[in-house]
Amino acid sequence: MPTVEVSLSDLEGLIGRPLPHDQEQLNEILAYVKGEVGSLQDDELTIEVKDSNHPDIWSVEGIARALRGFLGIESGLKAYRNRGASGVQAYVDKRLREIRPYIACSVIRGVNLSDTAIKSMMHLQDKLDLTYGRGRKRTSIGLYELDLVKPPIHYTVSQPEETSFTPLGFDTRLTLKEILVQHPKGVEYGHIVDSFPVWPILKDDRGNVLSFPPIINSNDLGRITPATKNILIEITGTAKDAVLDALTIITLALADRAGEIYSTRVVNPLDPEKTLTTPKLGTLTVKLDLQYVTQMLGLALPSKDLRKLLERARYRVVKFTKRSIVVGVPCYRKDVMHPIDVIEDIAIAYDVNKVPTRWPPFQTVGGLKPETEYYDRVRELSVGFGFQEILTFNMTTPHRLYAMMNLPPQPVIEVANPKMATQTCIRTWLIPSLLELLSNNTHHDYPQKIFEVGDCALPSEDAEEGVAEAKRLAYVTAHPAANFTEMKSILESLMTNLGFSSIILDIEHASFIEGRVGALAVKGEDVGVIGEIHPKVLEAWKLEMPATALELDLTKLRRHLKSKG
Repeated sequence: MPTVEVSLSDLEGLIGRPLPHDQEQLNEILAYVKGEVGSLQDDELTIEVKDSNHPDIWSVEGIARALRGFLGIESGLKAYRNRGASGVQAYVDKRLREIRPYIACSVIRGVNLSDTAIKSMMHLQDKLDLTYGRGRKRTSIGLYELDLVKPPIHYTVSQPEETSFTPLGFDTRLTLKEILVQHPKGVEYGHIVDSFPVWPILKDDRGNVLSFPPIINSNDLGRITPATKNILIEITGTAKDAVLDALTIITLALADRAGEIYSTRVVNPLDPEKTLTTPKLGTLTVKLDLQYVTQMLGLALPSKDLRKLLERARYRVVKFTKRSIVVGVPCYRKDVMHPIDVIEDIAIAYDVNKVPTRWPPFQTVGGLKPETEYYDRVRELSVGFGFQEILTFNMTTPHRLYAMMNLPPQPVIEVANPKMATQTCIRTWLIPSLLELLSNNTHHDYPQKIFEVGDCALPSEDAEEGVAEAKRLAYVTAHPAANFTEMKSILESLMTNLGFSSIILDIEHASFIEGRVGALAVKGEDVGVIGEIHPKVLEAWKLEMPATALELDLTKLRRHLKSKG
């Protein structure tokens, strides 16, 4: 969750009212913006915001804007006025199509900045770059001293060694390529552009570099100080909507510092609109069904109270009828996507702690599914037979499933892009997994008797989505006297306790010794295999002790059990 570092006195100044310096009382106020005090030392306040989808409150300006409504200092939607065209235009180079095709700009004039305000703005910029901007890949933000910039702005490209400028925080000129190696931001974010033959560059009409997006601003034009009064904001990125949203949030944060907003014109042949005027400060509307509001809140609020709560949450009531209400949503509320988002704000404005509690109308008692109880019974019986339960990975390799089991290759469910060479497919049976565990534990004393109840999957044209899943049970014993008769006695005890009668059919299976292997059948259906492990298999797994194994398809057995019941 985002952590916002603010000056308490700065927050009080933006709200226009003193705040309690007691942490518990401060938490009661911050709850309106889903925040709580992380730490409070002198004037330094850290606020932990419990909403990662609400970027407009990731700054002291946004928190103050919201709290002015909840505290009754302001009411309704705060309208931000666009003072008109700034005269700044930006032109986009077609060669940015596959690199970083979008840019949006705005101008703030007459802003009042302090060192504290600049620090707050940098924190907001970093948070938006990291989260909303996906580590600057989707969006990145630049602020510039407008009075030093000669419009129009040219958003173009450069060869890595063609352009040089002094990056922010440095006092020497570096080429773009050198910035990626020598500047901390170049090292951190260079991967975003280094795969392209040419890189983005932002210049003014004199050819002075504003920035190397999304890496670093120019130290000459991109340094904001308390003396700065007029600011150019630019956002570049790969997602147009995200670029416009980030621009709105940054623009309004500066406007709350007494700045006046002026629009810019972006000429972009890569954008379907071709020409774009930014920032976008229009108000969207959401229609609320009053019955739905009552149902979600559990409160039947009078229309007068509902209107007040909406205005307290900084919405505008556009239209009120007996059945519905149309609400104007602030342009900075990028998190409002559904009526339920507005209803949540109504609940917060009302105070969630004051909403009457009630028991759910339907009460149910939890319990295990019948199949879970069945599998647990199998586990309980297996432990009673003296076996230790293990849990192995569902993922393995065809080599382990078949080659190491002395079998030819067979179809499996493979992973398209496996992250590990040892986990490339889903297992089709359990015995290889048990033998692998034994091969890793040859240093332990014998006898070793293990079992597993686990999931397997096989390709099947008849099954849904082409995959037949099954829950299977497998036993393996390893010791000098391990033999077929020992495992057969386990099988008979298990089947008797589960209420089945099974027969063993002679088969040939290359994983087992010839004549010491059998297929298990229940009501004529093949449900498993039993036998002594073949020496070739033991050698493949580097096992020196004889081993016997039994594997059953519990899914098939349970189906027969249900048909009996």
